[in-house]
Amino acid sequence: MVEVTTQAVREALGQVLDPELRRPIADLGMLKDVLVDDAGNVTVQVLLTIAGCPLRQTITGDVERAIAGMDGATSVSVQLEVMTPEQRQALKERLRGPGAARGIPFNAPGSLTRVYAVASGKGGVGKSSITVNLACAMAARGLRVGIIDADVHGFSVPGLMGITQPPTRVDEMILPPVAYGVKTISIGMFVTGNQPVAWRGPMLHRALEQFLTDVYFGDLDALFLDLPPGTGDVAISVAQLLPASEILVVTTPQAAAAEVAERAGSIAAQTGQRVAGVIENMSWLEFADGSRMEIFGTGGGESVAERLAETLGTPIPLLGSIPLEPRLREGGDTGRPIVLSAEESAAAETLRGIAGTLAARPRGLAGRPLGVTPRS
Repeated sequence: MVEVTTQAVREALGQVLDPELRRPIADLGMLKDVLVDDAGNVTVQVLLTIAGCPLRQTITGDVERAIAGMDGATSVSVQLEVMTPEQRQALKERLRGPGAARGIPFNAPGSLTRVYAVASGKGGVGKSSITVNLACAMAARGLRVGIIDADVHGFSVPGLMGITQPPTRVDEMILPPVAYGVKTISIGMFVTGNQPVAWRGPMLHRALEQFLTDVYFGDLDALFLDLPPGTGDVAISVAQLLPASEILVVTTPQAAAAEVAERAGSIAAQTGQRVAGVIENMSWLEFADGSRMEIFGTGGGESVAERLAETLGTPIPLLGSIPLEPRLREGGDTGRPIVLSAEESAAAETLRGIAGTLAARPRGLAGRPLGVTPRS
């Protein structure tokens, strides 16, 4: 009979990730102890960050599955305990570094995260749906991605992502829920039911600032902010809090929508931000015989890109034109974005193409210290 060892169990548990932090529980100090008796009965003691951890069952199941297939393991028992204040402080230092001050990590000199503010001139153009699909498409490529639902009054990202669990608080640190590999935060996770959020500008700014300082996203390749329509308080706050963020302008082909969308991108001339590109949504409806109906007209996205290029004095690409598909709406209603639920659809292919274009852009190191010195 093969004898299971404590070391072998610990190695197997090295593959168990915390569902929110996406790092091994052993590296986070959450693995308190491993006990193995002569009969092969394995007991694993795991430390939870808080007593009401919403993912305790997920952690338990992951630990059990990691050990269940091991030769010599006859049974698995997972004992859950709660971290002491000292252990939580040690966890926070592992994540943010010892003595790390509160601040916006994406503004740090060494940050390589691409921050995309997804904007539109008016509502109803599919900005939120595009945000979650681009984020999920990038995550499916193996990138580390986050979303901030900055549309405080009209939040919709949790529903589009199928997220129902609340964030976890570790003292002042907030751990965002993860869906489809994307870390997501929204004011909708803090309100009851369909309660409206009736806040003025200063409160909106404070909420966005707290999302950026208190929510622990870790090292991301890309962060998407789903902005409310227009060029109001939140758009200005994003420019102030994340000056290196880039704007993705979403429009429909309709001339009236394109004209308003142009204003959403033109704000870059005042804020100093860069416009990463224009995305045209609801471009056409395709029938079974291959014919198309251009319900909202044509040329809106191309027109916005050309006019923004002229206004800003720099080339602005039209990143893609997304067809109107019922499955795109259905994916939002069911909480499973179309890039995952209908991968073969034309809309999903276009969205993956846009995500690929954004993902292929290198995270620049120009002007950043590399921490090396020449030999004397």
